[in-house]
Amino acid sequence: MAQQNTNPARGMRDFLPADVRRREYVIGVIKDVYQKYGFEPLETPAVENLETLMGKYGEEGNQLIFKILKRGEGEKTGEADLALRYDLTVPLARVVANYKNELPKFFKRYQIQPVWRADRPARGRFREFYQCDVDAIGSKSMIVEAELISAVCEVLQRLGFKDFVIKLNNRQLLDAMMSSAMIDKEKRSNVLVAIDKLDKIGADGVRNELDNLNITESSINTILYLTTNEKFFALSGKIESYFPPEDNYLQNKEKLMLYGRYFNDFSSNSEGRILAQEAIKLLNNIIDLTEKSPSRNHIKIDASLARGLSYYTSAIFEINVPDLAGSLGGGGRYDGLIGMFGKEEIPACGFSLGLERILVVMNERGMFQELEEKGLLKAKPADVLVTIWNEETVSDSLELANDLRAQGLRVAVYPEADKLGKQFKYASSIGVSAVAILGDDERANNAVTIKYLETGEQETISRERLSTELKI
Repeated sequence: MAQQNTNPARGMRDFLPADVRRREYVIGVIKDVYQKYGFEPLETPAVENLETLMGKYGEEGNQLIFKILKRGEGEKTGEADLALRYDLTVPLARVVANYKNELPKFFKRYQIQPVWRADRPARGRFREFYQCDVDAIGSKSMIVEAELISAVCEVLQRLGFKDFVIKLNNRQLLDAMMSSAMIDKEKRSNVLVAIDKLDKIGADGVRNELDNLNITESSINTILYLTTNEKFFALSGKIESYFPPEDNYLQNKEKLMLYGRYFNDFSSNSEGRILAQEAIKLLNNIIDLTEKSPSRNHIKIDASLARGLSYYTSAIFEINVPDLAGSLGGGGRYDGLIGMFGKEEIPACGFSLGLERILVVMNERGMFQELEEKGLLKAKPADVLVTIWNEETVSDSLELANDLRAQGLRVAVYPEADKLGKQFKYASSIGVSAVAILGDDERANNAVTIKYLETGEQETISRERLSTELKI
């Protein structure tokens, strides 16, 4: 009989204890920050009705939905009526539409759960992965965007990131660019998908994709000129004079001024000028609201940022670090999505952090090792191992373990009566630094002998003084 494959399904992973501890640490930081900003927890089912998900993510997104065969006859016909959730935003929109009379006027929620996509696995990209979403429902104010950006920025700073960039754009500005480029409205969603790949396939790759969409050469030249930032600003004026070094706030203000000048002076399309003016006003507002926040020097206006999902309506953002292709997270405003589930249009905006990609970068940079050295990440299963002297002393060892736990320590008990050397070796193998010995002498004198494995030091402490003299 052939040996059965014990690997998890492609694009899925097992998480061993060290992995889980790191994941829980990151999730704990994210939860703590989101709660500081007044967001409440929410959970939704792993499975949604297929009709809930279809048509919300664009054509490419629809193809990546994991569909579940209809029970019974579906196995023969291939018919599906359910699907694994693709993201956490659409389920949130469904929840808000379903419970709008039970939720507050301004509903702020965070949600940390797995999602599934039938994607091609790659570095930092999996078929099952966690999203860490934070969303604010019910307001069109740009204060929402400013607060979301600040919260995400604080998460990354708490985790130890310093070199991240939060790219900021507006879908209306992209729409204005496509209007100026004379791109037909029915082709614009596909054009956005192509532009969204600019950092992955470069300008030439985007040009080829747009050419395959039968976009004219002059339209392609215009849209690439406007979205390829360095080229646009270099031709608009000397880039050094516009962008003061080390000051993203002033750089962003100058960029928006240059785009405003372009649409006022060079765009012959009135629709594009109006859309651009509104988008630039909104972006300026966000930049001003974040001027005195921790995110001030992490935000960069990037007109090439498109975000491929079709439900975004206004501001969009994405987080990048130098050593990762792709993003650590992203989001934006989606004022029309909740209305797809009911009659009422409800404004909404959200940001999603990709837990898996954050972990990839932190692992590769050795950031968890730094946290362990600072004592911020517990990398061992217990603080103390209580040994078993013999079969007759098992209850005494269990009593000692419970006493130590009552003092707030994490305590493991060796499960068998065995040679002390073997028990010490086991404690060392799992990273426990202190071993508690309760032998005949110790029990007779109401004491415990503690051996510190890292130093080899050993001392006998009375049970009454154990809580104050144990060096943990």
